Amino acid sequence: MQIPGLMPYLGPYALFLILVEVSGWFPEQQGLLLVLRVVLPGLLVWFHARRGDYPELRGYRFGAATVLDVGVGFLIAAVWVGPFLWIDALPRAEEGFDAGILGPGREPLALAVRFVGFALVTPYVEELFVRSFLHRLVDGWPPARRDFRRLKVGEFTWAGFAVTVLWFTFSHVPWEWWVAAPTGALFNLWLYRRKHIGATIVSHATANATIFALVLAGPWALDGFL
Repeated sequence: MQIPGLMPYLGPYALFLILVEVSGWFPEQQGLLLVLRVVLPGLLVWFHARRGDYPELRGYRFGAATVLDVGVGFLIAAVWVGPFLWIDALPRAEEGFDAGILGPGREPLALAVRFVGFALVTPYVEELFVRSFLHRLVDGWPPARRDFRRLKVGEFTWAGFAVTVLWFTFSHVPWEWWVAAPTGALFNLWLYRRKHIGATIVSHATANATIFALVLAGPWALDGFL
């Protein structure tokens, strides 16, 4: 079944997942693959944006409402890390990000690359795929009946809500499911309120940047969160 307009959304998302999987096959190439996981999906999003393949990105204005988007990002960061700080019994990653992945003396560069991927590239890749594409695809299913691109972003349906929350939850590693489910729900609810995917991209970027800062600041039991 052909889905018109699929590749601008699936391409960056699938490429990122493939590179994550490949990273497990070649542990000796972790540094190179870290860079590729950031650069290649980011460039693909930029390429499609330059072509005008994401019309839903147009019209977002940085202003007073952006403060609310940032505030929601802080809330989501608290939802993500809070339970792990309060409940020691919750499972978590066995080891965190290796800042020496690019070699001795390049720890700041490795952290910078990781930050760009975590707080800038990932919000675009995930929000465009999950809450812009997937939600509308479910709402307009089957594609032969209705092109998802003709549907508005941020319109609530139970099917779209359920599928995207489940997808967002189970696309993360199992120890994150506890917090990924409420996080996915909060992102959806904020999108329904703001009606613009730019709002959830800003919230997502804020949440990830906050988590990154908390991990670096310490002393927190959050080493595996990057």
